[in-house]
Amino acid sequence: MSKLRAGIIGCGGIAVSKHIPALRSCGDLCTLTAFCDPSPERAEYARAAAGAAGAKCYTDYRALLADPEVDLVHICTPNVFHSEIAVAAFEAKKHVYVEKPMSHCAAEAERMTAAWRASGMCFTVGNNARFRPEVQNLHAQCRQGGLGEIYFARAIAVRRRGVPTWGVFANKALQGGGPLIDIGTHALDLALWCMDNFEVDSVSGQVFQKLGRLHGAEEGNIFGPWDPDTYEVEDSAFAFIRMKNGAVISLESAWAINLLDSREVSVTLCGTRGGGEIRAGISYPVNELICNRARGGLLMQEALSPAGHVAYFSGRDGAAEGAADARQWLESIQRGTKPLVRPEEALVVTRILDAVYRAAEENTRIVF
Repeated sequence: MSKLRAGIIGCGGIAVSKHIPALRSCGDLCTLTAFCDPSPERAEYARAAAGAAGAKCYTDYRALLADPEVDLVHICTPNVFHSEIAVAAFEAKKHVYVEKPMSHCAAEAERMTAAWRASGMCFTVGNNARFRPEVQNLHAQCRQGGLGEIYFARAIAVRRRGVPTWGVFANKALQGGGPLIDIGTHALDLALWCMDNFEVDSVSGQVFQKLGRLHGAEEGNIFGPWDPDTYEVEDSAFAFIRMKNGAVISLESAWAINLLDSREVSVTLCGTRGGGEIRAGISYPVNELICNRARGGLLMQEALSPAGHVAYFSGRDGAAEGAADARQWLESIQRGTKPLVRPEEALVVTRILDAVYRAAEENTRIVF
């Protein structure tokens, strides 16, 4: 089978640190043949570092999509551009991998989904946390019934001080929001996926901008001081999600909050036969999976502690999960199978995030 030919749209930090290395690790399955960025220098840098012989550079994504030597694209742009580019890519008969979140709002995510269904192409979203070994283990236990009926979950993506100070993360117009849509999306996806429950009844929540407007230089941020004058998004957000079967999820997200436990892309599941808890993030040198249940009349707990990290931007290695994500995505295209992260599931995540923002703005509960 011939190799797939991949194009990168958006050659910023997430493309250079995650997508390009992941695709290069799958050199038996694909080659990088095109790079697009509004900055010619960024596109050329990516091409020189990772492009195949004869790889091309573009500053307009439409020109890249018109290239017959591109089979699939990875969209690594600010969130607000995901939908526009993905819809055009499906119309150009390209397979699409879009970085999380699926989109900055539910309406555009719905538009992407409709375009995908009409195209007959493959589509996935970058919820690569599913590929972490402790997540895979917990998910398998859930599928095997080890936790029983899961009726309560906590989805946690909280940094004590971890405001990203590069790119456009604090720009509401380009991103749609702050930590809720940036890292909360990963934690929520893990909870829904492990519960195998994407049927939402209602959402309520609140967002806060309490610390973002403070002087970043005084805040001990792990990425250096942020600029309070350009900080436009929330610094924390919390939600309560009720599922149609009565199960509930508590969602916690923050880039900056006065809380000691920095637990990122973590989940706690409570079932009728047992519980499972993933602890990951800056506060944890390794990612932990702890399961608890009753055995022989006693309460027991079991721990799994593989090597852990906060992927890509903390100086710790995120290559393994990215490579696994890329490989199964490319294989799903070649084999005509469904990717692990299905667009209809990612759509539910975006609909929930959108509902949290609306519930906070309107001071109401959003019923699905």
